[in-house]
Amino acid sequence: MLNEKFDRYSFILDQTAKKVKQFAQSSFAEKGFDITVDQWTILKALYETDQLSQKELAKRCGKDQPTLTRIVDILLKKNLAERITDETDRRSLYLHLTEEGKLKVASLTPIVTEIRMKAWENLADKDFEAFTRILNTIYNNLNIE
Repeated sequence: MLNEKFDRYSFILDQTAKKVKQFAQSSFAEKGFDITVDQWTILKALYETDQLSQKELAKRCGKDQPTLTRIVDILLKKNLAERITDETDRRSLYLHLTEEGKLKVASLTPIVTEIRMKAWENLADKDFEAFTRILNTIYNNLNIE
């Protein structure tokens, strides 16, 4: 009986995540951001950490290597990020934002925050705390390293 009650949680999580991403992407397009939600995720991670290897960036953003490489290539073409060689190990490459990339993230952050808050309309702080606790518990239950 208990299993039936929780049978749909994966569907609900998946559908909600898709809806949130679709809403954000349409808002990005509507506001003329000229970047996708996935590109934003990479830009924001680099903005917060200055420079990361592609492996670190993929892990932080939850992207597989081929997807991350495709997104990074686009950001490089848009002059929002660049690859730099590690001075101590010339085989190692790191990614970091260009000045243009930093300015883009700084200017878009308040608008992206506003877009993301749309999902939280009509919800209280206690709802967010419970939601976060539940999602973290589910994540940790499945976190196999």
